[in-house]
Amino acid sequence: MSPADHQHHHTPGTAQPMSPRARRITLWLLLPAVLLTVVGMLLLWPRDAPAAVEGEGPQRATGEIVSIVPEACPEVPEGETPLTGCGTVTVRLGDGTVITTDIPSGPGAPEVEAGDRVVLLVLADEDGSLGYSISDHERSRGLWLLGAAFALAVVAFGRWRGLTALGGLAVTFAILLFFIVPAILDGRSPVAVAVVGAAAIMLIVLYLTHGFTLTTTIAVAGTLVSLAITAVLAAAATAAVHLTGVADETSNYLTITQGDVNMQGLLLAGIVIGSLGVLDDVTVTQSATVSELAIANPRYGFRQLYGAATRIGRAHIASVINTIVLAYAGASLPLMLLFAAGNTPVSELLTSQLISQELVRSAVGTIGLVAAVPITTALAALLASRAPVPAQSPEPAGSLQGGQGAAPGGGAVPAEGGGRRPPEEDPWAAFVDRR
Repeated sequence: MSPADHQHHHTPGTAQPMSPRARRITLWLLLPAVLLTVVGMLLLWPRDAPAAVEGEGPQRATGEIVSIVPEACPEVPEGETPLTGCGTVTVRLGDGTVITTDIPSGPGAPEVEAGDRVVLLVLADEDGSLGYSISDHERSRGLWLLGAAFALAVVAFGRWRGLTALGGLAVTFAILLFFIVPAILDGRSPVAVAVVGAAAIMLIVLYLTHGFTLTTTIAVAGTLVSLAITAVLAAAATAAVHLTGVADETSNYLTITQGDVNMQGLLLAGIVIGSLGVLDDVTVTQSATVSELAIANPRYGFRQLYGAATRIGRAHIASVINTIVLAYAGASLPLMLLFAAGNTPVSELLTSQLISQELVRSAVGTIGLVAAVPITTALAALLASRAPVPAQSPEPAGSLQGGQGAAPGGGAVPAEGGGRRPPEEDPWAAFVDRR
């Protein structure tokens, strides 16, 4: 067995325990972030959040349509819009009762067919009898099937890493439902709650999904700094543009029913939380890019690593910006059509409360993303360029095991400013990657 057979090589696909230095750096960066996040959650944890109350509206029932009997609609006076969609629907309720009601009609009414599962409003008549009216389709079965298909697709492609991603998604929903929303309802500062909640989501999800590695820690640090920048910019922008956070029927209703909620702060919280999903994508990509570049060419120093990874980051940001704008445009498409149909001037359209709110959200989120690229890349390049590499035993000339760092005589070529050890993964990441 040749000496090369005993040589330990660290390639991108090889999982090794983290070096002591990488572990120390990880702990130095991670412990303060975890400590501040835990303290923040303890201080902001909801204690007197209003309990959910039963709605005062009509009762609801579910059932399956048995049959539909169309009928001719009655005539209306001349000049009025003719009636359409008249007839009766027979529905078997969940308890087996069979009832008859009218075919739903009017703007936005559901179009029903035999075999559809529907939701009905239960209305009490003056004589005490119950009447029923179809209000919507019952979608739980379809949504469960779609959710199962989504989970299967993620696990089938991502294997165990896909499974950890689903676990991270569950953590995200748990923090949103059990901390962020109740804390805001409890009167806590929406911005502080959003920042602390976003930090908790990021710390758990990134390490759960990508493993306890130096690459992940660098992404966490870059995301934290970028989140702070995004929060400051969002506060400055909303104050400069004089946004109140009350721009539609939902926010108006919330101010009436939950008067203690700071609506401007709620807008800022939405910007911070909305930015997190794209921020962690950018920071993880930049950190992993620097790691792979350092492994591919150990001769690269800080400037080479930073320059090459930044060029990749620019291409990534260019596509992400378009994604953000299209996402907001798609969500606001009905509103845009309404303004267009009303022949609203463009200047009035863009300066309205609702559109201005979305413009500020897009601009601030994009600036935060742009800031995340140089911050994360610089931190990753700095640590990668200073990581020492252990002395390696000489290899025979022409050995294919020597890799890119082998000289013609078999010796290792020293990297600029001293070699370095490529970033390594911990056993958890190794377990995930092998699946």
